[in-house]
Amino acid sequence: MEPFVSQVYFGDLLAGVDEAGRGPLAGEVVAAAVILDPARPIKGLADSKKLSEKKRDALFVEIKEKALAYGIASATIEEIDTINILHASMLAMSRAVALLSVVPEHVLVDGNRIPLNLPCSAEAVVKGDARQAAISAASILAKVTRDRDITEAADIYPQYGFEKHKGYPTALHLDAIRKHGITPIHRRSFGPVKKILEG
Repeated sequence: MEPFVSQVYFGDLLAGVDEAGRGPLAGEVVAAAVILDPARPIKGLADSKKLSEKKRDALFVEIKEKALAYGIASATIEEIDTINILHASMLAMSRAVALLSVVPEHVLVDGNRIPLNLPCSAEAVVKGDARQAAISAASILAKVTRDRDITEAADIYPQYGFEKHKGYPTALHLDAIRKHGITPIHRRSFGPVKKILEG
C-alpha cells in the first residue's frame, strides 16, 4: 500500500489520529492523537490490528517515551448510545487532539471523515493506520488502552469472557448476554444487545 504523504502540509507538527472500539458491543470508544519526533524515529510502526499483542505493548511504551506529544481520550457508553458510535468516535478523536501538550499545525485522521473542533487544518486518510506513521502510532495507543480497559472489565464481570473477545460480538459473547443479561458497560443501542433486551 502506498505510504501517505500530505500535499498541503510539509512541517513536523503533524498529528496522527485514530480510534479503537467502534465494533464491540461493550466498553467505551477510545481515540489517540500522536505527534512524532523526527529526531527520535520509532521502528515497526504499523496498523495496530496487524501487530501481535506483545509488539503493540512494546510500541505503546516506546511511543509514549519518544513522541513529541500524545493524547488519549474516550467517549462514554452513554455518549455512544445517545449520539451513535460514529459521532462518539469523532468526539473521542477531537478530545484526544485537545489533550496534546503541543498544538499541531495539521492533523491526519484515519478513515474518511474529520472530527469537528480541531485546532488546525486536517485531512482524512483512508487506511491511514497502514500508510502513515503518526496514525499508526495513534492506532497502537488507542487499541492498547481500549484492550486494557475492557480486560479490566473482565475482573468485574468474569462470566462474559471480555478478556477473550474484547467486547466484540462473538458467539461466546452473545451467548453470555443471553444467559446473564447485559452489564452497565454494554452499548444498548447496538443491534445484538437491543435485540436481546427487546426479546
